[in-house]
Amino acid sequence: MKPNIAFVTGGYSEESVISYKSAVTIENNVDREKFNVYTIDITPKGWFYKNGERRIPVDKSDFSVNDDGQIIKFDAVLIGIHGTPGEDGKLQGYFDLLKIPYTSCDAATSALTFNKRYTVAVAAFGGVRVARSLHLFKGVAFSPDEILNQLKLPVFVKPNNGGSSIGMSKVNAPDELPLALEKAFKEDDQVLVEEYIKGREFTIGLFKAANEIITLPITEIIHNHDFFDFEAKYTAGAATEVTPAHVPEAVAEQVRQTARRVYQIFNCRGIVRMDFIYNEDERVPYFLEVNTVPGQSEASIVPQQLKAFNWTLKQFYSALIDQALNEEN
Repeated sequence: MKPNIAFVTGGYSEESVISYKSAVTIENNVDREKFNVYTIDITPKGWFYKNGERRIPVDKSDFSVNDDGQIIKFDAVLIGIHGTPGEDGKLQGYFDLLKIPYTSCDAATSALTFNKRYTVAVAAFGGVRVARSLHLFKGVAFSPDEILNQLKLPVFVKPNNGGSSIGMSKVNAPDELPLALEKAFKEDDQVLVEEYIKGREFTIGLFKAANEIITLPITEIIHNHDFFDFEAKYTAGAATEVTPAHVPEAVAEQVRQTARRVYQIFNCRGIVRMDFIYNEDERVPYFLEVNTVPGQSEASIVPQQLKAFNWTLKQFYSALIDQALNEEN
């Protein structure tokens, strides 16, 4: 019998729009000859199995669906939710309690890496080069002068949790800092202020298949924005993404080795995408962050890297699901 796979999409945050874009790619490429695939839409209004025009409620007590008297239970979950609750560990903890395997990092890793400050702190503790930064909390007194006494301009100001560069700003002058902080605090109660590192922007996908960590070809991000913001990420033509990046093999191997190290430090599972700045003066990659549910839309980077890797999306999603099915939960 074919395994029953729940493909979860949607989410509770603004990033749900990206989840639905990724869902189109995943639904069109998952191998339905190998798996019975059921799309589960997780929204603030409820969890539903989408069967054509019908929306059937999910029984959250055991994550099952009653479809006209047929009780459907799942052998594994393919997680496609960006933001909460699919990227911050909440769903993973729920599936752990139900002993249902899933394709992403576990609850602890997902929760930790969703917090940008804790991510770079743990990476630095593991010997990985990161930018200097400050962690700010809403309601705790601080002043722009105190920040700039500890960090050099320019700096990036971003919500500490979340992704897709929502609420993020680059600050080049002291008078820009208050507005950038206000923007970031509208998205989160915690804010990360991080020194700018000059260099080339690289991003790399990694995943585990057949218990082996596989690194995908590196992508270089080239754009005329101050940084790789939401518009640059999701608007066609707003940035140039070169895959594979045109870099010496020694540089590429540095990035790959660092990415593998980070994958191991955080005990990652499934597909993740890591962002780096390669400082050419120091000849070292600086680790920025890890995305544990990277985008799968047409404009997303991981599908580009898979193409350069000579893997089809069908192969890829099958490898992720097979790895989840074969791992002990």
